[in-house]
Amino acid sequence: MKVLVLALAVALAGKTSPEFAVGKTYVYKYEAVLMGGLPEEGLARAGLKILSEVMIHPVTADTFVLKLEKPELFEYSGIWPKDAFIPATKLTSALAAQLLTPIKFEYANGVVGKVFAPAGISTTVLNIYRGLINMFQLNIKKTQNVYELQEPGTQGVCKTHYVISEDTKAERIHLSKTKDLNHCQERIIKDIGLAYVERCPECEAERKILKGAAAFNYVMKPMPTGALILEATTTELIQFSPLNIMNGAAQMEAKQVLKFVEILKTPVEPIGADYLDRGSLQYEFGSELLQNPIQLLRISNAEAQIVEILNHLVTNNEAKVHEDAPLKFIELIQLLRVARFETIEALWNQVKAKPDHRHWILNAVPAIGTHEALRFIKEKFLAGEVTIAEAAQALLAAVHMVTADMEAIKLAEALLNHKIQENPVLLEIVWLANHACPAKLVRPIHELAFEALNKGNVEEITIALKVLGNAGHPASLKPIMKFLPGFGSAAANLPHRVHNDAILAMRNIAKKEPKMIQEIAVQLFMDKALPAEHRMVAAIVLFETKVPMALVTTLANALLKESNMQIASFVYSYMKALTRTTAPDLASVAAACNVAVKILSPKFDRLSYRFSRALYIDAYHSPSLIGAAATAFYINDAATVLPKAMLAKVRTYLAGAYADVLEVGVRTEGIQEALLKMEEAPANTDRLAKMRQVIRVLSEWRAHPNRPPLASVNVKLFGQEIAFANVDKAIVDQLIEMVSGPSVHRFGRRALETMLSGFALHYAKPMLLAEVRRIIPTAVGLPMELSFYTAAVAAASVEFHASVNPPLPADFHATQLLKSDINMRAAIAPCVSMHTYAVMGVNTALAQASLLSRARVHTIVPAKIEARIDMIKGNFKLQLLPVKASRLLQSQGMLKTWQLHVVNKMSIPKAYEKKMCAAIATFGIKACTEIESQNAAFIRDCPLYAIIGRHAVMVEVAPAEGPVIEKIEIEIQVGDKAAEKIVRVINMSEEEEVVEDKNVLMRLRKILIPGLKNATAVSSSSSSSSRISSSSRSSRSSRSSRVSSSRSSLGSSSSSSAIFMFSIQSSLLFCSKNSLTSIAPAVTVLIRAVRADHKVQGYQIAAYLDRANARLQVIFANLAENDHFRICADGVMLSTHKVMGKIAWGLECKQYETEITAETGMVDQLPALRLKLTWDKLPRSMKPYARDISDYISRIAHEFGVKMAKNKNIPKQIKLTVAVASEHSVNVVLKTPTRTAYKLALGLPVSLPIGNTEAELQIYQDNWVDKIMHLISKANAAECSLVKDTIITFNKRKIRTQLPHSCYQVLAQDCTPELKFIVILKRDQMQEKNQINLKIANIDVDMYQREHGVVLMVNGVEVPLSNLPYHHPTAKIQILQKEEGIALHASGHGLQEVFFSPTELKVKVADWMRGQTCGICGNADGEIRQEFVTPNQRVTKNAASFAYSWVLSGKSCRDATECHMKLESVKLEKQIMVHGQESKCYSVEPVLRCLPGCMPVRTTTVSVGYHCLPASMNRPEKLSIISQKSIDVHETAEAHLACRCTPQCA
Repeated sequence: MKVLVLALAVALAGKTSPEFAVGKTYVYKYEAVLMGGLPEEGLARAGLKILSEVMIHPVTADTFVLKLEKPELFEYSGIWPKDAFIPATKLTSALAAQLLTPIKFEYANGVVGKVFAPAGISTTVLNIYRGLINMFQLNIKKTQNVYELQEPGTQGVCKTHYVISEDTKAERIHLSKTKDLNHCQERIIKDIGLAYVERCPECEAERKILKGAAAFNYVMKPMPTGALILEATTTELIQFSPLNIMNGAAQMEAKQVLKFVEILKTPVEPIGADYLDRGSLQYEFGSELLQNPIQLLRISNAEAQIVEILNHLVTNNEAKVHEDAPLKFIELIQLLRVARFETIEALWNQVKAKPDHRHWILNAVPAIGTHEALRFIKEKFLAGEVTIAEAAQALLAAVHMVTADMEAIKLAEALLNHKIQENPVLLEIVWLANHACPAKLVRPIHELAFEALNKGNVEEITIALKVLGNAGHPASLKPIMKFLPGFGSAAANLPHRVHNDAILAMRNIAKKEPKMIQEIAVQLFMDKALPAEHRMVAAIVLFETKVPMALVTTLANALLKESNMQIASFVYSYMKALTRTTAPDLASVAAACNVAVKILSPKFDRLSYRFSRALYIDAYHSPSLIGAAATAFYINDAATVLPKAMLAKVRTYLAGAYADVLEVGVRTEGIQEALLKMEEAPANTDRLAKMRQVIRVLSEWRAHPNRPPLASVNVKLFGQEIAFANVDKAIVDQLIEMVSGPSVHRFGRRALETMLSGFALHYAKPMLLAEVRRIIPTAVGLPMELSFYTAAVAAASVEFHASVNPPLPADFHATQLLKSDINMRAAIAPCVSMHTYAVMGVNTALAQASLLSRARVHTIVPAKIEARIDMIKGNFKLQLLPVKASRLLQSQGMLKTWQLHVVNKMSIPKAYEKKMCAAIATFGIKACTEIESQNAAFIRDCPLYAIIGRHAVMVEVAPAEGPVIEKIEIEIQVGDKAAEKIVRVINMSEEEEVVEDKNVLMRLRKILIPGLKNATAVSSSSSSSSRISSSSRSSRSSRSSRVSSSRSSLGSSSSSSAIFMFSIQSSLLFCSKNSLTSIAPAVTVLIRAVRADHKVQGYQIAAYLDRANARLQVIFANLAENDHFRICADGVMLSTHKVMGKIAWGLECKQYETEITAETGMVDQLPALRLKLTWDKLPRSMKPYARDISDYISRIAHEFGVKMAKNKNIPKQIKLTVAVASEHSVNVVLKTPTRTAYKLALGLPVSLPIGNTEAELQIYQDNWVDKIMHLISKANAAECSLVKDTIITFNKRKIRTQLPHSCYQVLAQDCTPELKFIVILKRDQMQEKNQINLKIANIDVDMYQREHGVVLMVNGVEVPLSNLPYHHPTAKIQILQKEEGIALHASGHGLQEVFFSPTELKVKVADWMRGQTCGICGNADGEIRQEFVTPNQRVTKNAASFAYSWVLSGKSCRDATECHMKLESVKLEKQIMVHGQESKCYSVEPVLRCLPGCMPVRTTTVSVGYHCLPASMNRPEKLSIISQKSIDVHETAEAHLACRCTPQCA
């Protein structure tokens, strides 16, 4: 029994936490090493080492004093493991006072509590103490040997695994604990510059970029009161790679060794200073946040050092950018960060009067990223010390770099004074700066939004919603919901664009709370009462929440029943695009969409491209964790040419994260209307009164909302909206007034005077393009930092001088320059220097030990130009003076050097070195590229090791060897003096070329032109035309010349449509010696190099124009004596219907040649065009390209409906024939030597100015802009037609119905409040003939039939057809006689054409009117599923009921000229059972019935919807109540079509 008790006691003692006896001092030897680099030996590493004795003295049972004795610091920067640590004596001396100061900490049962230290100990040194104390953190459970827990430590609260074992013989306890630093409940980490970057957990599911773990091993000796720690070791390893750690990674390794030495009785006394509570064991960030990791700056006097660097930047970047300017700019930013506000202000007062110094300060201050930067810009702007442009530039950078906290919000509020509010640009910048705000900081924005809502201020609401969208805080969701349609009652009266802004404001919230947004977005999407655009925007937001499978299936099921084709097309195309994604974060969405597309594809796979669509494309390389994606949304609410809105977004993936780099949104609502619509119609009371009187009789007619001409643009960077602009008619008018006002002319004159007097300009723009930092504490207590910096300085120097001869007077006019000799000289020197740094290592204000990878780009591209323009002589001369340009791209990585005696086991390859040069001897220019590369891929073949090393690329452009080139000169001479500039006369060999007689061409023209006037005669007498020919040539490029008619079948040989054209071929020969002397060149172009020895070198282009024979020749030749390569072009216009051309090149223009013929003719009395390309010999290099083009055309032909056939056509010839099929389409036939491709009735985006269209253009006279607009509008117009009782609506829906007699029906009208036009139709009861009435502008037009034809009346006055065309005196409205009827055109009013004939009626509305019309012809919005829309906006299913709903009801039965019918709700003649009870039903859709006192003489049956009430209830008094009820059943009812009234009717 005693043995059992003793064993139990030993076991319990062994599992006891470490104990230290009060009053004693425990001495340990401590060593800590922190080393970073690649894991392989023989490569560069950097690190720090700490050696010291540690004395721990328990003052009380739970309070300990810790002191370091003989602390020493060592640094390492060399080849591992060859080189040794070097004592850092200066650093040890600098930190000695702090390291020798004792600290206190709480410790009980192996758990460390609070840490206490005097104020004199810096945070960096205290973190070193924390790393040491962390080794004593032991959570030992007495009842378990293996267990897990979340344990606090220096790195945070992380998952820790304990394993305890006992060696009873040696009386030792072995404890091992490991920490998984990737699974922490609370990880101590600091990210800088990653506010706009989102983590991608799916990207890192299999491949990690950062991984770390720590292992602690303890050897303890059981003691009577606890356990004594004899030895403790820590090994921590953190691996990082931007690509994938499995493919090689850099690592940071930390090691700690703590060994017990002895126990002393001498106590450790704390110093006399106050010991402050400095927090817990967890690491605290200190001055390392301000420390630049690239270079350790010893800051002794910040102000003096700032001045020194500022002077260096200004002095060394005047003529060109210094190579080290980006690094100096980074140093300037760091110094400004540590400087106090007073120091920055004092510095500003010194340099604000110096433009260059001031410029550098204003670019550096925003990059500080602190409140001082925002405060500085605010105060200087309010004081008027910076301009608006300077303030805008500084604010745009500063507000997005400062951390959003209460102080920053207060500074932003202070900026919103009257001076900022007066400038919309500055106001927008300040407002949109509220990003990543905590919940309490967005409450003021909520209040501002509600205040704007109460005032009805749309602009303030828009800005507030965009601010909340940028912040993306879940607390903003409820305030945003008040602006969503269907969620807030106050939102009902807001414009649609505000609703869209509210929906889009949820996108950033969706990244944090996707479930919450899904619920709201689904409700918005399913609400069919909302406009289509709102529902599509809701779908965009919904898919950004990474919708699950169940929700995607729900959407697919809803689409099957969706009646709006815009929405169906948009969502289906988005789903289909997402099925092809390769990005890991959308993999689950892609799988769900793949299922949905299979459900939907049979129904929606072939929707028109004019419907709304979504596009998505991406590319992702999983092993490297790199990718990019692009999304584009095309949103429309009617099938118009221009969409209502467009949105495009670019996303990038890198290192397990993604960022929405750029997003641009454009709303074009109203733009098309503003361009094509007439000027705003005058408020004509009579016109509006007449139209309103007509539509007043419609049953509960509702106008469509008016679309004000409005365009808007918004830009987002990294998910934050940085700018937006709304453009309406008022703004456009202001811009036009500004541009055409006197201020613009004054500005233009001043600019012209400045240029003529000469100027010199130098501008430099420094930029901190990227600053990304991640700081992670290590077990040692020192921070490990991963950083990425990119800084650039771009500069340009411009010098310009000009002289004018003769000199201009003081009050000269700009037109006088057209009669002057102008000489200009300019020197331009743009240059860029950019540095990129990637850093891994220790970074503190006291010490740095890091590995650096650097990439540099230094580019200088100078240019000196001298130009002379002599307007009188027609001479232009441009001289390029010689300069030297260079470009350096250099990258240096962590692999700095190798030591062969250390890594002799490795075979180190030589560095890759290559130099390539290319020279243009003609101009004496040589470009050389030097490439040098050496990397670590020989150690491990992976992308990271291939990057690491030294890489350099240098590009230099310099003068070539050989004769000295003084300058390159380009001279153009036009006119009579062109011959004087000819340097080399080109004489063609008369043996090779037979000159065609000029008289032959003249005879051809005489024969050809009369024949064209009578196409029938020419086509019927091919034999006579074939007798005209010219003698054939014996050269290899000759063709026999003949005049004949050719018949070409379009599409197939069975086609009955034949094309009759002239096919005239003649040999086009180049100018011989005789012709060159007889015709002077019209234009001479010389491109030559001016040599020091004055020899001719360069190129000459001469153009010869023979106006008498309509012939143009161009010859390109080298000015070198022995170079006979030339390019020759010859063209002649044989008639007004035929042009021929020839291009030849090679030696003496005889190696290769092609002939091109373009001619016009007639096809079925409609114009046609034929292009023919023939050749004899082409360079072999062209054949692969021709083959690739042919194969590509064959692949895409089927997609565009082009039919292909393999035929053996004429070899070495390509023939393209285009014949007019109608005003809107053409037939196209393309014949190659092996294939024939054709497309019949190919639609055109514009109408052709032929036939009736040509007559319609006469109203525009010489206004070509209006003519083009008319052609575009006509080609895209929506057409509705009526033939007998069949109506084909604007959306091509066919309706067969019987028209009521003697009653007007609205065929088509403008359904906006403007009421630009209305077309009403009536069928006469006696003769059953149609007649229409059209009200537009201030005229009333009637068209009807008589026995002899069609009658036209304008404002009650008959207009004889012989007097047509009719032109409106003020508006652009015309009435023409067309075929057997009359056509009215008023495209500026939205009515493209109204055609009326005895057999047919057509109404065409302009493209910009789509979605804004109503009537029997429909809304012209492409929504065939919602075609039958009644005047009260209810969609009915019955075509007849729909048509009759647009009848204009009559009021009196006594007037024989009026309608004797009206629309009314009727009662179902029988009672039916509805929902289990007997009910009586009333029609919700009104039925056409005779007026009281009249009897129907013709009826029809229509199907209408009924609302049913219990049989016990009385019928409601007002029919409007019934018309707003839901439909319970569909039954038939009798509708009246014709009525006969008695004289005694009411």
